[in-house]
Amino acid sequence: MVARTTNKTAAKKRTSAGRSAPRKTTTRRSAKPSKPQKDTIARVMHEFKHGELTTQGGRKVRNPRQAIAIGLSEAGASNRRSPAENRRKLTRTKRKERRGETGRAAAEGRRNDPTTGSRRDTRAALYAEAKRRDIPGRSRMTRDQLARALRRR
Repeated sequence: MVARTTNKTAAKKRTSAGRSAPRKTTTRRSAKPSKPQKDTIARVMHEFKHGELTTQGGRKVRNPRQAIAIGLSEAGASNRRSPAENRRKLTRTKRKERRGETGRAAAEGRRNDPTTGSRRDTRAALYAEAKRRDIPGRSRMTRDQLARALRRR
């Protein structure tokens, strides 16, 4: 019995002539991270290593790949986002780091004194105090601005 080839197979044999074309492999590369980005990634990985890294839902991160993704996202070093969005992410993260709102800071606060680690006055409580002290412009202030204004007076 003679093996029959379909038109597709015969056409394929004619075009390739026994050779396969070299396959192009494209890998996504991101730009070299800046110093602030490196610092943020290092902090996130440190938090992961010590079991302090949590998701937005408050659950502990146990997967190293997830930790890397969180680090790149917080650092604004993602090759999946626009440069503008990356800049916003890095700015937001640095602001949080300055205020001490990182996982490490929260863990240290819990370690030292469980009552003062995460306890903060709400905006409503600060607003009520600002109203009592008659601080001008209080209605448009954020929680942090109200706290700062109350500390000044």
